[in-house]
Amino acid sequence: MNTIYIVLPILTLLMFDLGLALKPADFRLIAERPKPVLIGLFGQIILLPLIAWAITLSPLASSLSPLFIIGIMLIACSPGGSSSNVFSMLAKGDVALSVTLTACSSIITLFTLPLIMAWVTQSVGEAVDIHLPIGKLLVQNIVLMVVPISIGFVVNLFKPQAAEKIHNILKRIAMPALVLLVTVFFFQHKQTIVTEFGSLGLTMSVLILATTSCGALMAWLFRLTTKERRTLVIEIGMQNAAQAITIACSPLIFNNEIIAIPAIIYALMMNLILLAYVGITKIK
Repeated sequence: MNTIYIVLPILTLLMFDLGLALKPADFRLIAERPKPVLIGLFGQIILLPLIAWAITLSPLASSLSPLFIIGIMLIACSPGGSSSNVFSMLAKGDVALSVTLTACSSIITLFTLPLIMAWVTQSVGEAVDIHLPIGKLLVQNIVLMVVPISIGFVVNLFKPQAAEKIHNILKRIAMPALVLLVTVFFFQHKQTIVTEFGSLGLTMSVLILATTSCGALMAWLFRLTTKERRTLVIEIGMQNAAQAITIACSPLIFNNEIIAIPAIIYALMMNLILLAYVGITKIK
């Protein structure tokens, strides 16, 4: 089974669900509370790729192939995951801030992801004959992200009650859908994942812990509220694995499922680490 046929509807549904949760007030939040929004976007858009690149240059990643390096940078350049909104709610964070950051990062990374990944593939991709068709990537992201988000936003704008009902259904199936994707992908690439899990699992865990720690540190330095701090930790640590997998597997872009393996392992470690974080917030 080609993984792309599973991840495409999952990504589309996740983006449509994000649009259903969006309200005009979420965008006004940028003007009303610019500090936490700008700090969160800085952490997601700039800091996370920088930390990821530093890790790929460290001894920790010295044994990883260029395909895995590309995969690591791909997940680091992806926008925030829509599941972060649920995690923020569970951690008693600022859900409105979470939705705003996820929506803004989804739009901004339409432009930053192709630029960063073009540089990454030029740096390490030539050794394995991997090149990035930027135009096709832009078109694919617009079709799979901008369009469903926009449709969801319009539905919520004109039919808020219907949007809420659909959103309540979709948010229940989002996690099982991602689990299905990870399970299918695991069985298709079991040998490679098992062999590389030690080094990749450690690399992904270090990346998540480093970025979430930086999020907490920035929130503390700028004296954000406890709710805002918890949201920044989750938003900076939770990336859209479905989008990274789609780009890696897409016949129009990389057409290479090995590049998607870091995103699969990232998704696993991300959920484990952030579930532990949510548990800690319950104790406090």
